[in-house]
Amino acid sequence: MLLGFVICAIFADSIAPHDPLEMDLMSPFQKPGSPGHLLGTDNFGRDILSRLIYGSRISLTVGLVVVSIAAVLGSTLGLLSGYYGGAVDILVMRLVEVFAAFPFLILAVAVMAVLGPSIYNVMLVLGLVNWPIYARLVRSQVLTLRETPFVEAAKATGCSNGRIMFLHILPNCTSSLTVTAAMSIAGAILATAALGFLGLGVQPPTPEWGMMLNEGKDFLRRAPHMITYPGVAIMLIVLSLNFIGDGLRDALDPHLRS
Repeated sequence: MLLGFVICAIFADSIAPHDPLEMDLMSPFQKPGSPGHLLGTDNFGRDILSRLIYGSRISLTVGLVVVSIAAVLGSTLGLLSGYYGGAVDILVMRLVEVFAAFPFLILAVAVMAVLGPSIYNVMLVLGLVNWPIYARLVRSQVLTLRETPFVEAAKATGCSNGRIMFLHILPNCTSSLTVTAAMSIAGAILATAALGFLGLGVQPPTPEWGMMLNEGKDFLRRAPHMITYPGVAIMLIVLSLNFIGDGLRDALDPHLRS
């Protein structure tokens, strides 16, 4: 299922039957199955299937960028916090607690209201509010790994702290990070859709699933397909990412394998 969305995102220009921005004001609210429009058209006569296909590109790109920002920032801070301890650990953990004190989506909405709605601000904001997850995860593992014999051996051979952290300890955290990242992409896609629905995310006429839901809510009785198909797309991609995260956890966790 996820592979299907990825193919749509990569080859949207070839797969989409119409230009997602092309309006046909003579053919609005076409029903699903109409000639030339498999999933119908919206209030501007734009092909919904084409907009869904291009929307997968937006959602997956935002999800990957958000997780990349959060994972790099959070893993680095968690690594420093767990390895050095002391004042560094206290500073990083207090910062994590400050971010954790605010509900995730409310914090994202507040920052987006200040910065203004755009796809770049969406990626930046969601990445910055998601990093505490990775910081806590990496810190907890570093606290255990820094006392292991292979780390002591690396210190004894004269390896620098940076080399020990990034070449010896961090690679041993990758399995947990991979599982968390897979599930975080689903959360980022949901958050992007929520911001789009509120009008704080990707702006028209760019095809994005949350914004498509926002546009369709005013025509729920007349054209329910305008919100049905974007909603189904969001549900399917989130489910597929969560299932993949569960599968990766089962495959990479030695306790579950045993």
